[in-house]
Amino acid sequence: MVPFFDRAGKMKKIWEFFENMNNLVSVSDMDTFEVIYLNRRARKEYGVSDLAEVQGKKCYEVLQNSRRPCNVCNNTELCEGEFAERKYYDPLLKRAMIVTNSMIVEDGHRYRFEMAVNDASEKQAAGIVRNYETLETQVNEAIRMALQAPTPDGSIDIILEYLGKALDGERTYVFEQNPEGGDDNTYEWVARGVTPEKENLQGLPPEVCANWYQNFDQSRNIMIEDLEDIREDDPLQYENLKRQDIRSLVVVPLYDEGKKPIGFYGVDNPPVKSIGYASNMLQIMGHFIMSSIKRRNLLRQLKKMSFSDPLTGFGNRFAMNDFVEKLHKGESIGVVYCDITGLKRINDSEGHEAGDRLIIHACECLAKSFYGCGLFRIGGDELLVLCREMDEATLLERVKMLKQLLTEAKVIMAVGAAWEKDGSIGIDELLKRAEEKMYEEKREYYHTSGIERRRG
Repeated sequence: MVPFFDRAGKMKKIWEFFENMNNLVSVSDMDTFEVIYLNRRARKEYGVSDLAEVQGKKCYEVLQNSRRPCNVCNNTELCEGEFAERKYYDPLLKRAMIVTNSMIVEDGHRYRFEMAVNDASEKQAAGIVRNYETLETQVNEAIRMALQAPTPDGSIDIILEYLGKALDGERTYVFEQNPEGGDDNTYEWVARGVTPEKENLQGLPPEVCANWYQNFDQSRNIMIEDLEDIREDDPLQYENLKRQDIRSLVVVPLYDEGKKPIGFYGVDNPPVKSIGYASNMLQIMGHFIMSSIKRRNLLRQLKKMSFSDPLTGFGNRFAMNDFVEKLHKGESIGVVYCDITGLKRINDSEGHEAGDRLIIHACECLAKSFYGCGLFRIGGDELLVLCREMDEATLLERVKMLKQLLTEAKVIMAVGAAWEKDGSIGIDELLKRAEEKMYEEKREYYHTSGIERRRG
C-alpha cells in the first residue's frame, strides 16, 4: 500500500515526521473508509506489523474492531484547514485519549487525519487510566456516547458496541419477549470475525429460556463461566448456546415498571476473570437500555397513530404517501381503488356503528385478498391497495378473489384496478386510471340495480 501523501508526491517530509511520532496517527479515506496510513506507534498499538496487512480494510475495522462505521463518527463535521478536538475513552486500547481530527483534500480525494494522545502527562497517565477503568466512569462514558444518537435504536446500538469492547466480549445483544411468549433477538453487536446470530434467533421457543426467567423473577442475573456447567441442568439452553460457540456469558434481565421481566441483554464470551465486573456493569446499564426501549416503543406508537386509520388499522394518506416515496424507479406497480357502496345509507338508517362494521368487513376482504401489499383507507368510504412487483395476471387474480369474498360477506364495493410494468406513467396517472375504472363499475351497479345513487 502506498500512503496517499506518497501517491500525491507531496508532504513527504511531514509524512516521515508522523512516522516517528510517539502519538497515534492514522489517515483514512472519508468516502470509502479505507485505511490509508498508520504511523509506527499506531501500527504497534493496533497489532499491525505492516501497512500491507490493512490494505483495503476499513478504519472502523482496524481502529474500532467493528463491522460497520462508528456510531459517533464525526466525518460530517470536519472541514479542510480546521481541527476538531475531543476527549475520548477508547475501549479497545482501554485508555483515555485526546483526539484531534481534520480533513485534508488532495487531488480530489477527502482524507480524515487523526492524531491521538494520552489524556494526561506520562507521570499522571497510570492514575488516569485506572480512573477510567472504574465502573462509574465506564458507564458514564457509554451513556454520554449513546445520548449522541438521534434515535433510541441508535442509542442501544452504541451501548452494545461500547459494552462489547469494554468487556472484551465477542457479542452483545438484546432479547425481547414476543406476543407468543417466546424471545426475539432485537439488537446485536459482534466483534470482527464473529458470526452474527440475530437472524437465527427469532421466535426462540419459551422453554429455551424458561430457567433464565425463573431467575429473573427473583432478580438474579445469569453468569456462566463454563458452558459445560449447565449441560445437565438446562439441556435446551445448553444446545442453544453451544450451537453459537458460546463458552461463557453474562445475561441480566430487563424489567417493565411493574418489575416484570420483558426480556434480557448480555455479553458472550467475556474473560472469565471479569464476569463479576461485567455483571455489575450490565445491571447498571440495563436501566438505560430499558429507557431506550420505552422511548422506542413510544415513538413507534406515535408513528402508528399518525400513519394508521384507527378504525381499520389500514394506513392513512400519510402512510400512502410514505409508501409511494419508497417506490423504486422502474418497478412494476398495481393499484386497486375501492369505494364501499351504500355506506351513507347504512349510516343514516342503521347508525354509524353499523356503518363501521361494514367498513371493517370490506377491509377484512381486502386484507385477505391482498396480503403483503400496501393497504390504505384514504377517505370515509374509499380504500386503496398498492402492489409492488406484482405482475398483471396476479393482480387480476387477486381482484377476482376480492370480489368473491365481498359476495360471501355481503359487502357491495366498486373496484377499479390499473397496472404498469415499469412505473413509466407515474403513480398519479395510475391512481387516476384505477379511480376511473372504479367509478365505471359503480355507475354500472346503480344502473343495473335500479337504486338511486343519491340514496346509495
